[in-house]
Amino acid sequence: MSRPAALREVRDAPRSAAASLPPLPVGLVTLPGVYRPQADTLLLAEALAQEEMGPRTDALEIGTGTGALALHAAGRGARVTAVDVSWPAVVTTRLNSLRRRLPLRVLHGDFAERTAGCRFDLVITNPPYVPAPGDRLPSYGPTRAWDAGPDGRGVIDRICAGAPALLRPGGVLLMVHSGMCGAEETLDRLTGSGLAARVTAKASVPWGPVLRSRRAWLEQQGLTTEAEEWEELVIIRAESR
Repeated sequence: MSRPAALREVRDAPRSAAASLPPLPVGLVTLPGVYRPQADTLLLAEALAQEEMGPRTDALEIGTGTGALALHAAGRGARVTAVDVSWPAVVTTRLNSLRRRLPLRVLHGDFAERTAGCRFDLVITNPPYVPAPGDRLPSYGPTRAWDAGPDGRGVIDRICAGAPALLRPGGVLLMVHSGMCGAEETLDRLTGSGLAARVTAKASVPWGPVLRSRRAWLEQQGLTTEAEEWEELVIIRAESR
Protein backbone atom coordinates (compact mmCIF):
# COMPACT_ATOMS: atom_id res chain seq x y z
CA MET A 1 0.00 0.00 0.00
CA SER A 2 1.14 3.56 -0.56
CA ARG A 3 2.39 5.68 2.31
CA PRO A 4 -0.38 7.94 3.69
CA ALA A 5 0.39 11.61 3.05
CA ALA A 6 -0.06 12.33 6.75
CA LEU A 7 2.51 9.79 7.91
CA ARG A 8 5.25 11.39 10.00
CA GLU A 9 8.07 9.23 11.32
CA VAL A 10 10.66 9.75 14.05
CA ARG A 11 13.53 7.29 14.29
CA ASP A 12 16.82 7.13 16.13
CA ALA A 13 17.82 3.53 15.31
CA PRO A 14 20.41 2.82 12.59
CA ARG A 15 19.00 1.52 9.33
CA SER A 16 19.94 -1.97 8.16
CA ALA A 17 20.59 -2.92 4.56
CA ALA A 18 17.10 -4.45 4.46
CA ALA A 19 15.52 -1.05 5.13
CA SER A 20 15.74 -0.30 1.41
CA LEU A 21 13.54 -3.30 0.57
CA PRO A 22 9.77 -2.92 0.06
CA PRO A 23 8.41 -3.14 3.62
CA LEU A 24 5.22 -5.02 2.73
CA PRO A 25 4.50 -7.66 0.10
CA VAL A 26 1.89 -6.66 -2.48
CA GLY A 27 -1.00 -8.65 -3.95
CA LEU A 28 -1.84 -10.51 -0.77
CA VAL A 29 -5.00 -12.60 -0.50
CA THR A 30 -7.34 -11.22 2.16
CA LEU A 31 -10.34 -13.36 3.10
CA PRO A 32 -13.51 -11.64 4.40
CA GLY A 33 -13.20 -10.55 8.02
CA VAL A 34 -9.38 -10.40 8.00
CA TYR A 35 -7.64 -7.15 8.87
CA ARG A 36 -6.04 -5.62 5.79
CA PRO A 37 -2.60 -4.01 6.07
CA GLN A 38 -3.01 -0.34 6.89
CA ALA A 39 -0.90 2.56 8.17
CA ASP A 40 -0.09 0.77 11.44
CA THR A 41 1.07 -2.32 9.53
CA LEU A 42 3.27 -0.18 7.31
CA LEU A 43 4.83 1.65 10.25
CA LEU A 44 5.61 -1.67 11.94
CA ALA A 45 6.99 -3.11 8.70
CA GLU A 46 9.38 -0.22 8.35
CA ALA A 47 10.55 -0.72 11.93
CA LEU A 48 10.99 -4.42 11.18
CA ALA A 49 13.14 -3.56 8.16
CA GLN A 50 15.67 -1.96 10.52
CA GLU A 51 16.20 -5.16 12.51
CA GLU A 52 19.00 -7.58 11.67
CA MET A 53 17.76 -11.07 10.86
CA GLY A 54 18.74 -14.12 8.88
CA PRO A 55 18.54 -17.93 8.77
CA ARG A 56 19.34 -18.23 12.48
CA THR A 57 16.62 -15.79 13.52
CA ASP A 58 13.54 -17.32 15.14
CA ALA A 59 10.68 -14.84 14.80
CA LEU A 60 7.11 -14.79 16.10
CA GLU A 61 4.23 -12.66 14.88
CA ILE A 62 1.31 -12.29 17.29
CA GLY A 63 -1.94 -11.56 15.47
CA THR A 64 -0.69 -12.19 11.96
CA GLY A 65 -3.79 -11.19 9.96
CA THR A 66 -2.84 -11.53 6.29
CA GLY A 67 0.69 -12.64 7.22
CA ALA A 68 2.23 -9.54 5.63
CA LEU A 69 4.78 -8.96 8.39
CA ALA A 70 5.52 -12.65 8.85
CA LEU A 71 6.21 -12.93 5.14
CA HIS A 72 8.52 -9.91 5.28
CA ALA A 73 10.59 -11.65 7.95
CA ALA A 74 10.52 -14.99 6.12
CA GLY A 75 11.65 -13.27 2.94
CA ARG A 76 14.77 -12.18 4.79
CA GLY A 77 15.51 -15.74 5.84
CA ALA A 78 14.04 -15.86 9.34
CA ARG A 79 12.26 -18.95 10.67
CA VAL A 80 8.83 -17.53 11.37
CA THR A 81 5.93 -18.67 13.54
CA ALA A 82 2.69 -16.74 13.02
CA VAL A 83 -0.29 -17.06 15.36
CA ASP A 84 -3.81 -15.67 15.29
CA VAL A 85 -7.06 -16.33 17.16
CA SER A 86 -9.03 -15.95 13.91
CA TRP A 87 -9.42 -18.96 11.63
CA PRO A 88 -9.95 -16.75 8.55
CA ALA A 89 -6.64 -15.03 9.36
CA VAL A 90 -4.86 -18.37 9.74
CA VAL A 91 -6.21 -19.60 6.40
CA THR A 92 -5.33 -16.27 4.75
CA THR A 93 -1.76 -16.41 6.02
CA ARG A 94 -1.33 -20.01 4.91
CA LEU A 95 -2.61 -19.14 1.43
CA ASN A 96 -0.25 -16.17 1.17
CA SER A 97 2.63 -18.30 2.37
CA LEU A 98 1.94 -20.85 -0.37
CA ARG A 99 1.51 -18.16 -3.03
CA ARG A 100 4.79 -16.53 -2.03
CA ARG A 101 6.56 -19.87 -1.60
CA LEU A 102 7.86 -18.69 1.76
CA PRO A 103 7.76 -21.13 4.67
CA LEU A 104 5.71 -20.09 7.70
CA ARG A 105 4.56 -22.04 10.73
CA VAL A 106 1.01 -20.76 11.15
CA LEU A 107 -0.87 -21.55 14.37
CA HIS A 108 -4.46 -20.94 15.42
CA GLY A 109 -5.24 -19.89 18.97
CA ASP A 110 -4.11 -17.72 21.85
CA PHE A 111 -0.47 -16.68 21.49
CA ALA A 112 0.44 -17.48 25.10
CA GLU A 113 -0.96 -21.01 24.89
CA ARG A 114 0.42 -21.82 21.44
CA THR A 115 3.95 -20.60 22.23
CA ALA A 116 4.29 -21.85 25.80
CA GLY A 117 7.89 -22.88 26.48
CA CYS A 118 9.19 -21.34 23.22
CA ARG A 119 11.61 -18.42 22.94
CA PHE A 120 12.32 -16.17 20.01
CA ASP A 121 14.93 -13.71 18.80
CA LEU A 122 12.22 -11.38 17.48
CA VAL A 123 8.55 -10.88 18.35
CA ILE A 124 6.42 -8.55 16.22
CA THR A 125 2.83 -7.60 16.88
CA ASN A 126 0.10 -5.25 15.74
CA PRO A 127 -2.39 -6.11 18.49
CA PRO A 128 -5.98 -4.95 18.88
CA TYR A 129 -5.78 -1.50 20.49
CA VAL A 130 -8.97 0.46 19.77
CA PRO A 131 -10.84 1.39 22.97
CA ALA A 132 -14.33 -0.10 22.95
CA PRO A 133 -17.32 -0.17 25.31
CA GLY A 134 -17.66 -3.28 27.42
CA ASP A 135 -15.20 -5.19 29.56
CA ARG A 136 -15.14 -8.37 27.47
CA LEU A 137 -13.09 -8.69 24.31
CA PRO A 138 -15.01 -9.89 21.22
CA SER A 139 -14.80 -13.65 20.74
CA TYR A 140 -15.66 -13.77 17.04
CA GLY A 141 -15.95 -11.58 13.95
CA PRO A 142 -13.70 -8.94 12.40
CA THR A 143 -13.82 -6.67 15.47
CA ARG A 144 -11.42 -9.09 17.19
CA ALA A 145 -8.71 -7.43 15.11
CA TRP A 146 -9.18 -4.00 16.70
CA ASP A 147 -11.52 -3.85 19.72
CA ALA A 148 -9.49 -4.11 22.95
CA GLY A 149 -11.64 -3.13 25.92
CA PRO A 150 -12.42 0.24 27.53
CA ASP A 151 -8.80 1.46 27.61
CA GLY A 152 -7.62 -0.37 24.48
CA ARG A 153 -5.13 -2.42 26.50
CA GLY A 154 -6.90 -5.77 26.79
CA VAL A 155 -4.32 -7.51 24.60
CA ILE A 156 -1.40 -5.07 24.92
CA ASP A 157 -1.07 -5.73 28.66
CA ARG A 158 -0.99 -9.51 28.09
CA ILE A 159 1.78 -9.09 25.54
CA CYS A 160 3.75 -6.87 27.92
CA ALA A 161 3.41 -9.47 30.67
CA GLY A 162 4.37 -12.36 28.39
CA ALA A 163 7.23 -10.71 26.51
CA PRO A 164 10.06 -11.63 28.92
CA ALA A 165 9.21 -15.33 28.65
CA LEU A 166 8.98 -15.14 24.85
CA LEU A 167 12.32 -13.43 24.24
CA ARG A 168 15.76 -14.98 24.27
CA PRO A 169 18.58 -12.90 25.79
CA GLY A 170 19.11 -10.01 23.38
CA GLY A 171 15.74 -10.70 21.74
CA VAL A 172 13.58 -7.83 20.52
CA LEU A 173 9.86 -7.06 20.74
CA LEU A 174 8.39 -4.66 18.18
CA MET A 175 4.85 -3.48 18.92
CA VAL A 176 2.65 -0.84 17.29
CA HIS A 177 -0.38 0.71 18.94
CA SER A 178 -2.31 3.94 19.25
CA GLY A 179 -1.11 6.75 21.45
CA MET A 180 -4.67 6.73 22.77
CA CYS A 181 -3.78 3.55 24.71
CA GLY A 182 -0.89 5.14 26.59
CA ALA A 183 2.60 4.56 25.24
CA GLU A 184 4.08 5.51 28.62
CA GLU A 185 2.11 2.77 30.35
CA THR A 186 3.40 0.23 27.85
CA LEU A 187 6.98 1.40 28.41
CA ASP A 188 6.50 1.23 32.18
CA ARG A 189 5.14 -2.30 32.02
CA LEU A 190 7.94 -3.52 29.76
CA THR A 191 10.73 -1.86 31.72
CA GLY A 192 9.15 -3.08 34.94
CA SER A 193 9.49 -6.64 33.65
CA GLY A 194 13.19 -6.16 32.98
CA LEU A 195 13.21 -5.16 29.31
CA ALA A 196 14.88 -2.08 27.85
CA ALA A 197 12.01 -0.30 26.10
CA ARG A 198 11.64 2.91 24.11
CA VAL A 199 9.51 4.55 21.44
CA THR A 200 11.39 4.41 18.12
CA ALA A 201 8.83 5.84 15.68
CA LYS A 202 5.60 7.84 15.62
CA ALA A 203 3.04 8.60 12.95
CA SER A 204 -0.12 10.68 12.72
CA VAL A 205 -2.94 9.31 10.57
CA PRO A 206 -6.53 10.48 10.01
CA TRP A 207 -9.20 8.87 12.10
CA GLY A 208 -10.79 5.86 10.43
CA PRO A 209 -14.45 4.83 10.45
CA VAL A 210 -14.20 2.83 13.69
CA LEU A 211 -12.97 5.77 15.76
CA ARG A 212 -15.38 8.16 14.07
CA SER A 213 -18.31 5.87 14.85
CA ARG A 214 -17.59 5.95 18.60
CA ARG A 215 -16.46 9.56 18.99
CA ALA A 216 -19.12 10.41 21.58
CA TRP A 217 -18.13 7.45 23.76
CA LEU A 218 -14.41 8.24 23.44
CA GLU A 219 -15.07 11.82 24.51
CA GLN A 220 -17.10 10.61 27.51
CA GLN A 221 -14.17 8.40 28.53
CA GLY A 222 -11.73 11.30 28.27
CA LEU A 223 -9.74 9.51 25.57
CA THR A 224 -10.13 12.25 22.97
CA THR A 225 -11.39 15.78 22.46
CA GLU A 226 -14.22 17.07 20.30
CA ALA A 227 -11.81 18.59 17.77
CA GLU A 228 -9.51 15.57 17.45
CA GLU A 229 -9.25 14.17 13.90
CA TRP A 230 -5.81 12.53 13.93
CA GLU A 231 -4.59 9.39 15.64
CA GLU A 232 -1.01 9.01 16.80
CA LEU A 233 0.60 5.62 16.21
CA VAL A 234 3.72 4.57 18.08
CA ILE A 235 6.32 1.87 17.60
CA ILE A 236 7.69 0.46 20.83
CA ARG A 237 10.90 -1.54 20.77
CA ALA A 238 11.82 -3.60 23.83
CA GLU A 239 14.98 -5.65 24.17
CA SER A 240 15.71 -8.49 26.56
CA ARG A 241 18.87 -7.90 28.57
